[in-house]
Amino acid sequence: MAWLICGSVPDDAFPLCEDVWDFREGSIVRLGAGCRDCGAPASLPVRRGTPALIAACACTLAALGAAPPRALLCGDAGRGAGSRALYRRLEAELPSSRDLAGITFHYLFPDVDGHGRVMAGIEAMAERPLLAADAGFMYAATMSGFAGEYDLFTPDLGELAFLADGSAPHPFYTRGFLLSGQQSPQDLLVQACRHGRAARWTLVKGAEDLVCEGSSVLAAVGEPQVPALEAVGGTGDIVTGIVSGLLAHGIPMQEACTRACWAARRAGELACATPATQVAEIIPSIMQALKEATGQLP
Repeated sequence: MAWLICGSVPDDAFPLCEDVWDFREGSIVRLGAGCRDCGAPASLPVRRGTPALIAACACTLAALGAAPPRALLCGDAGRGAGSRALYRRLEAELPSSRDLAGITFHYLFPDVDGHGRVMAGIEAMAERPLLAADAGFMYAATMSGFAGEYDLFTPDLGELAFLADGSAPHPFYTRGFLLSGQQSPQDLLVQACRHGRAARWTLVKGAEDLVCEGSSVLAAVGEPQVPALEAVGGTGDIVTGIVSGLLAHGIPMQEACTRACWAARRAGELACATPATQVAEIIPSIMQALKEATGQLP
């Protein structure tokens, strides 16, 4: 069963491209198993965003002895046209998909109509895949009223505050008291669940990562502590990429989330991360971190 990553690169000229991508020497490399002639570049540098998620997922699957992930990418610098094309593609192709175990949605323009198209395609599938969402698509799922249809959200604390705000139509309008730091992550999660703005599972990324089912915190991962990672852009993308790879391999949700949190921290430690470290320098350490992770799970 396949796993699909859906996201964007910040370049409007980048074409809609579905292919298998691997991680090599700081870039994700297109293997040509999908659209050979779509015009997409052969490789993309990994800085942060969806390329970082794909790279982390590829390293995770390699550690498990599995093939690299498939990704559907569009070019979107913020105007939304590329994302809307990707939404239409999913609406058209998902109903006939027969071997899709799950989908991770990442940075896409949060379009309510586009999200509706995707959900229509998913509802028409013979077998429902697992659904994970991070970043822009998590906003789209929430604004559309479909958060509860998702199996996993992976917010940081700021994103969790948006989920907890029952009246905010967009993260920009999240009420200030929810962002003040005076409410605990657990309190915010309870409010998100009360307003129907949470997935079945939530992985809250922070100084201490929380793995939650509904409003219940089932595991907390605070070690190893690598303070420098707070200054490195893309570390949250790494966590979501590792979770995606573990879920794609059939690992149960709670174990996948806790293992991913620990392994992402350990990868930063193995890479001797400093505030100047780039996310592509951390990703090669994921394989070693995952080998160590089993004995370190909470």
